Amino acid sequence: MTVTYTARVANARFGGFSQLLLLWRGSIYKLLWRELLTFLGLFMVLSATYRFLLTEEQKRYFEKLVIYCDQYASLIPVSFVLGFYVTLVVQRWWNQYLCMPLPDPLMCVVAGTVHGRDERGRLYRRTLMRYAGLSAVLILRSVSTAVFKRFPTIDHVVEAGFMTREERKKFENLNSSYNKFWVPCVWFSNLAAQARREGRIRDNSALKLLLEELNVFRGKCGMLFHYDWISVPLVYTQVVTIAVYSYFLACLIGRQFLDPAQGYKDHDLDLCVPIFTLLQFFFYVGWLKVAEQLINPFGEDDDDFETNFLIDRNFQVSMLAVDEMYDDLAMLEKDLYWDATEARAPYTAATAFLLQQPSFQGSTFDITLAKEDMQFQRQDCVADGPLGEAHGDFLQRLLPAGAGTAGGGLLGRRLSLLRRKNSCVSEASIPASCACSGAPDGTAPECGCGEPLLDLGPREPEPDPPAGPEPPVPIPGPTAEPFTTVPMPGTRGPAPPWLPSPIGEEEENLA
Repeated sequence: MTVTYTARVANARFGGFSQLLLLWRGSIYKLLWRELLTFLGLFMVLSATYRFLLTEEQKRYFEKLVIYCDQYASLIPVSFVLGFYVTLVVQRWWNQYLCMPLPDPLMCVVAGTVHGRDERGRLYRRTLMRYAGLSAVLILRSVSTAVFKRFPTIDHVVEAGFMTREERKKFENLNSSYNKFWVPCVWFSNLAAQARREGRIRDNSALKLLLEELNVFRGKCGMLFHYDWISVPLVYTQVVTIAVYSYFLACLIGRQFLDPAQGYKDHDLDLCVPIFTLLQFFFYVGWLKVAEQLINPFGEDDDDFETNFLIDRNFQVSMLAVDEMYDDLAMLEKDLYWDATEARAPYTAATAFLLQQPSFQGSTFDITLAKEDMQFQRQDCVADGPLGEAHGDFLQRLLPAGAGTAGGGLLGRRLSLLRRKNSCVSEASIPASCACSGAPDGTAPECGCGEPLLDLGPREPEPDPPAGPEPPVPIPGPTAEPFTTVPMPGTRGPAPPWLPSPIGEEEENLA
């Protein structure tokens, strides 16, 4: 029942969709022609009544009603409500198709894990896939009117070969008032466990894989049941339907052509057929009819799912996969490109031009760089330079010429202070190790390392450092002597990065 036109639009060309406008099956014309004729007939009846049956006084009153309806009909949010609703319905429609229980993964696992070329091994594989097909038939006849018409009772399911009479007795004797589409899946699990005990399934990993695929298959059957049970909220459907119908009910009156002699605004032309109102009706009501057709794809509309076709296809291919194709392999031969270093399949004359096209390497392969930008930079040169120099040069390039010297050179001095601050941070980023070492006898001397780095209380002024070099600090060495002396630099380094920066104070002094 699905209308397929994929081959007609395989290539984009001038007026590509125009050839689809004349199709009837599955078209909007087939869905909408009754509503469109009804709307046009009612419009013409009102127009004839206004022109030939009403008195002059009644005409004036009708003209005021027309102007009123035309003015306030635009307050109905038809596009907003209808757009969201159709989007929801189309998304739900596609998700329902993704939940169709297809046996392809399951039949491949059954063919690869349930072994035995004898009659019993064949019976195991065919019965397992028959149980999977029976579960799909039971759920589809519960949600699809087309499948229910094909299998209206369980007797029809038995006569079709999906269920034996003994299985029917067990199925009907099971005391449950709920839908029992899941019963064949339980039979499948029990039969798989029995095949494992008999050694037809050789290990527990294979059994686990088989049951996992069964759970995926059973989950899709369950989702079909839930989609059939949980519909789009009724209030949403009612709101959309009332919005569309009330809008065009107002248009029946508000879009009437009035007598041009009365001088009403925007009523200078008198026609009989409202062309653009009919187009608007065609689009909006057609949009609503699309949602009406897709909201339940398990009916018998032109674009509903081919459920009976899927049942036939799935049952046939599953039996072929686990029976006739079981352990059926062709003789292993060397392929045509066995000795070729670069394997490539041939092209026909219609596709030979594809050989001239270069293969895609990546979007960055077309980027070109200047020669100087492709030169590697030495890491030591980058590290030795002050960190703030690059930032300062970048800021200078952003500023217009002469901006650094404006206002007495204040901006230039601030940039120099920024360079000094960044250079201090880069040089002081390596933490200094404590100069206090343990004594030779293992006792730790007293030191001030445990004190906080920032002391907010009163502190005695530190004495000025001596003019000469500082005395050497003992450091343990690998020689026989317990300590080796190395000279320490006499000048004090920059302040650590955790101390407050003086740049703010200098800026205040500059200001």
